[in-house]
Amino acid sequence: MNIISSAKRQIILDTETTGMNQASGPIYLGHRIIEIGCVEVINRKLTGRHYHEYINPLQPIDDEAIEVHGITNEFVADKPKFHQISKSFIEFIDGAEIVAHNANFDISFMDHEFSMLQPIGPKTESICQVLDSLAIAKFLHPGQKNNLDALCKRYGIDNSRRDLHGALLDAEILADVYLMMTGGQTSLSLSSEIAGQEGGGINKLAEGRAKTKVIRASADELLRHEERLDLVAKSGQCIWRG
Repeated sequence: MNIISSAKRQIILDTETTGMNQASGPIYLGHRIIEIGCVEVINRKLTGRHYHEYINPLQPIDDEAIEVHGITNEFVADKPKFHQISKSFIEFIDGAEIVAHNANFDISFMDHEFSMLQPIGPKTESICQVLDSLAIAKFLHPGQKNNLDALCKRYGIDNSRRDLHGALLDAEILADVYLMMTGGQTSLSLSSEIAGQEGGGINKLAEGRAKTKVIRASADELLRHEERLDLVAKSGQCIWRG
């Protein structure tokens, strides 16, 4: 699995499950998916398209899992079964690159669900590329906490709505985190929000620059900057290089 990919269409994905028993075998052992949340990114821009489903797992949800995501047995009782949503889900992710945080967890559960379809569905990696954003975070920030909350704090991303885990909300937050980790700001508007003052912001920026003391980067800092740009360029687009 590559840490960085140049895929142009990416699906930022998260799942919630009935539990997380990893003690004696595959991650999915004894558990199933109860929520899928995805957002679409094309050429490093959110398109506004998303995929979201709650799923009846046909088995009880662990109490510990309910404490994490707040999804109860009563809530999913009238939701569709996985086989009923599998076609639309596969069509949404087919041919894209999936970006997930600790991707092995989500992909293991997805493969387990696909294996129970009749006829048996595909392996995820046979229809998608897979990119683990946790692997990127560990590479960029070795020895530090790299869960989603820690990364939001590190990159200044608002996650105040995240009282409980939720697949779609977490996918939306992960999209912001991933884009910041692999290239930073993807669009910039210098236009004023006040009609008739279009040049005001730019003029004030120019005035501020005239008074700003310029501190040149050291040779070591320039070298580390270039190494970071090399990493960003591997993701498919580096806005700081032509």
